[in-house]
Amino acid sequence: MRHVLSVQVENEPGVLSRVVGLFSARGFNIESLAVAPVGDGTKSSITMVTIGEEEIIEQIVKQLNKLIRPGRVVDLTEGPHVERELMLVKVAAQQEVRAEVLRIADIFRSRVIDATPVSFIVEVTGSSDKLDACLALLTPLGVVEMVRTGKVAISRGDKRT
Repeated sequence: MRHVLSVQVENEPGVLSRVVGLFSARGFNIESLAVAPVGDGTKSSITMVTIGEEEIIEQIVKQLNKLIRPGRVVDLTEGPHVERELMLVKVAAQQEVRAEVLRIADIFRSRVIDATPVSFIVEVTGSSDKLDACLALLTPLGVVEMVRTGKVAISRGDKRT
């Protein structure tokens, strides 16, 4: 089963390495990883996506809680949450396909954030499925380069992640 874990840690050297090392030592792959300082910069938020049996993920959460004191680990898949991902796509936009690139960007509520005579850079945010669908339509037009952030997630309602 797919799990989205939100980990709040002290913003100090080596914390991310210890968190990732815990997964590596147990032979688990992290499918997506997003990290950034939050608040006043003394804490960081880590969002990880992994796949594993319920019991194994529960064990990893317990070990993470021991490893990163003081910190907080929440399996967001246990309740309602919102997930988003960001993708930047550079499309070779020769004159004959420029209008089509703009139309696709509009359909996916994306933004063209850079334009040159020979290319567009399109910013797409949303679910992984949305990003995949947009990329599938842009690829035949001439995708030159693409980068993705990985998922970020937050719980819905009054529950804190």
